[in-house]
Amino acid sequence: MISASVKYIIGIFLLAAISNCTGVLKPVSTDRATAGLISESYDELVSLPEPNQKVVAAVYRFRDQTGQYKPSENVASWSTAVTQGATSILIKSLEDSGWFMPIEREGISNLLNERQIIQSIRSQNSGPSGPDPLPPLLFAGVILEGGIVGYDTNIITGGSGVRYLGTGGSSNYRKDQVTIYLRAVSTQSGRVLKTVHTTKSIISQQLESGLFRYVDVNRILEAETGYTYNEPPVMAVTEAIDEAVKQLIIEGAEDGVWSPKDSTQLNQFKERVAYASKMKDQLQRDYFGLIQRDDLRSGWFVASNVLVSGHEGNYASPEKYIGGNFSVERGFKNRNSLQLQFERTAIGATGAFSEPITTGELFFNSYLTPQYKFSPFISAGGGVVAYDKKQEFTDQQIFSTATFKAGLDYRFSDIIGLRLTANYKYLITDELDGITRSGYNDQIWSVNAGVVIKPKILKQFF
Repeated sequence: MISASVKYIIGIFLLAAISNCTGVLKPVSTDRATAGLISESYDELVSLPEPNQKVVAAVYRFRDQTGQYKPSENVASWSTAVTQGATSILIKSLEDSGWFMPIEREGISNLLNERQIIQSIRSQNSGPSGPDPLPPLLFAGVILEGGIVGYDTNIITGGSGVRYLGTGGSSNYRKDQVTIYLRAVSTQSGRVLKTVHTTKSIISQQLESGLFRYVDVNRILEAETGYTYNEPPVMAVTEAIDEAVKQLIIEGAEDGVWSPKDSTQLNQFKERVAYASKMKDQLQRDYFGLIQRDDLRSGWFVASNVLVSGHEGNYASPEKYIGGNFSVERGFKNRNSLQLQFERTAIGATGAFSEPITTGELFFNSYLTPQYKFSPFISAGGGVVAYDKKQEFTDQQIFSTATFKAGLDYRFSDIIGLRLTANYKYLITDELDGITRSGYNDQIWSVNAGVVIKPKILKQFF
């Protein structure tokens, strides 16, 4: 029998291994204040060519028109789902673009009150000629209207996981979407000069794993670890607004609502943006027109599979069993990757025995066409197969294996794919079924089918 201390060590090792799917757990600590993050559309926004003349623009209120509150399962929540400060974000975007001269209108009552105070103080302290009048306020040539018109939650949800006898892990993700409408209105005629709209997705991801096992009589080992990431909705709104302002400037210039200082520069800017987008796609295609990406299989992955397995040993009628496995994989920029896999199934023979087994293995994988969505792969590695307890028909509980795999891997996107695998385990010793004979050692085969997930948010950490 394995001692209780050894069982503790094995359990802790299993927990540490499956917790790899949760990424790097960072300690909770405070950070110093830093400059605000910028959106991915910001660089193009500030790279626009100079206007012929800046447009004086007024924004009274760019508000949340969805009326949605944050979902809460237990108590009523009066916190809104999206930011209520979109006006401030829009004003900064207009200012940074270099095409608009935003003037204060959201707090116009405060501005007018302050001007009255200044005029009153001047009147009290002026000479016989009276106070000098304040300079007039700027008036706007256009008013920018619109708002956050949509916040759609759970437009895509999904996940995967495996758990057997209290040990396993899972992954869940959710996609939300925010929609922005922005329009420019002439203050002289009231005519809507131009309307644009943009959308931005918001990704939420949860990874967790746990272990719950009886390691001895009246002794339970229980542990959990996890990681959750929620893309900030305020950054999604910021990026959508930056993109909307950029589109408003370009489309307004095309329609003659306003004009650039140099039309050639604006045309070059549009061509440069369109060319960069086109080249991004073209550079991913080979001579046959197929999209290829060098980073498609690099980074961290988690995978979950359902399997059918059988045992080839010294009994004439082995049984087939259904099981599952869970793995964590680290892909490199080349065609190779390392994979840590845990499997739960059973072995047995009709009329002889039937026992559950747990397998832990480390693989070296090599993809034949890693840059394409579809790629065959081969793997080699090793590990251990263990019964839950020592069996009467064998002297060992844990057995070493050499394992080989071959399969097909198809990626629908950066995030998710499908995988079909044939797995062959060759036991180092011929005692798994309790019978030792000359010739080949015991073997275990399985056919696996499941999903592989690459959480998009982990790109920020790896």
